[in-house]
Parts: sequence; C-alpha cells; structure tokens
Amino acid sequence: MQQIDEKRLAAFEEMLNFVQGEYDRTVEKMESLKAEGKEKSATYRQLMGNKLTYQNMLSMYRLYDLL
Repeated sequence: MQQIDEKRLAAFEEMLNFVQGEYDRTVEKMESLKAEGKEKSATYRQLMGNKLTYQNMLSMYRLYDLL
C-alpha cells in the first residue's frame, strides 16, 4: 500500500510541475505575442484558453491546500 501511495505522490508532483511549467511558458508566449501586437490572433486566443485552464487547475490545488 505504501508503494502505491508513493507512486501516486510522485505522479501528483510530476503533474503539478507540468501544470506550473505550462502556465509559465504560456504566459511568456502571450507576453511575446502582445509585444508584437498580436493579441487578436488565433494563437493568442488559444493561449488565453490554455492559461485559464492551467490557472483553474492551480487554483484547485490551492483550494485543497496542495500548493
């Protein structure tokens, strides 16, 4: 049972790191596009959707005191 718990914790940590990294990379890409005046592009809008998704996931982690 302990081995399963350790695997779940490791998977959670990996997922959390992925979400945080993707959030940061998405924000960087958005800032770059904004600096180029491309806030109305399809890419920027897709990134906005991704950012909101990752932001929501991080908020859920905070809600359950996991972050």
